[in-house]
Amino acid sequence: MTPPVTTRETATIVHVDAETGFSGGEVQVFLLMQGLAKRGWRNVLVAPPESAALAKAASLGIETRAVAMKNDLHGTAVIALRRAFLEAGGELVHLHSGRATWLGGLAARLAKLPAITTRRMDRKVRGGLRTRMVYRSLTQRVAAISPAVVRALEAGRVPKERIRLIWSSIDPATLVPSRPRDVVRSELGAAPDALVSLTLGALVPRKGLDVLLDALAELGRRRCEPLLWIGGDGEARAKLEKRARKLGLGERVRFLGARRDVADLLAACDVFVMPSRREGLGVAALEAMAAGRPIVASDIGGLGEAVVEGRTGRLVPPGDVEALARALEQVLADPEFRARAGAEGRKRILEGFHVDQMVASYETLYREVLAGAGDASTSDARS
Repeated sequence: MTPPVTTRETATIVHVDAETGFSGGEVQVFLLMQGLAKRGWRNVLVAPPESAALAKAASLGIETRAVAMKNDLHGTAVIALRRAFLEAGGELVHLHSGRATWLGGLAARLAKLPAITTRRMDRKVRGGLRTRMVYRSLTQRVAAISPAVVRALEAGRVPKERIRLIWSSIDPATLVPSRPRDVVRSELGAAPDALVSLTLGALVPRKGLDVLLDALAELGRRRCEPLLWIGGDGEARAKLEKRARKLGLGERVRFLGARRDVADLLAACDVFVMPSRREGLGVAALEAMAAGRPIVASDIGGLGEAVVEGRTGRLVPPGDVEALARALEQVLADPEFRARAGAEGRKRILEGFHVDQMVASYETLYREVLAGAGDASTSDARS
């Protein structure tokens, strides 16, 4: 089969995600696909048959193809991906995860289709043959979700002319609470005058939730005893629950598990906390800002670039229990700051992190690649 050549303003984009779970990266993929569809682009999602993303896409009426991508050496997946790209009438392939980038990049090359990848992590990009292949021959461009990710790519010797900065984003319209604040607080055992901290995300070591529990214990020693709601699930949950018991935090901490009522939880809390050790950006923090909540977060990666110290919240060094406890204590004790930071957070989202801006940036990148356009800079107007 011969790949189609587009001469139109829109085209068929095949999105590849090799993950079976559903987290922040998948949220971004769906925001993008739905935004593109409204602008006339055709989207096809290729994902593993058992993946949550494939099921969600099917429920939303998004075209899908199921391809198993068991590991990076899954050679038959490359052949299956190539077939899926061509059968879908793909004109450009957008790769959304590490494994997808490797396997899907090889498949796109075999199908003679242009490909781009989005990198969401700010960890060091390893050198070597594979990296050179991914960023110099298998893909034409790489979208970095924050300046921190741009710097990681550049440090890994990815050609600067191939990098584009496209921030992750949110849709504020999806963050309207469905239940009254006092109802949610009552359901979760929070008194009307209680101060509640909330964190949302995967319960994995890099999220730094052990540091947050230690900071909560430190606050207790200072006779400041806010409640903490932890929304999400993951491999570290059992260890975190054990740590909370060992610290004697008792009813002050509630592990909520995976939740769909994010808007309700954000409306019911007083401060949002994100103590990550590493973070490409931290979409949960963007959601909290859109919901008008002050942020206390680690000054790390794109998280430390999205949250503005003193304007939308407080930033602390990652892993610093004392600094995190002090920042939480200050924010919780200052309702005027919380109100001001919440308002500034909403404003910041509208300034540079709205889904419409992300979709428009990807449209520009797609057209550049499809047209074989020249290089452009990685500069971005947000500050």
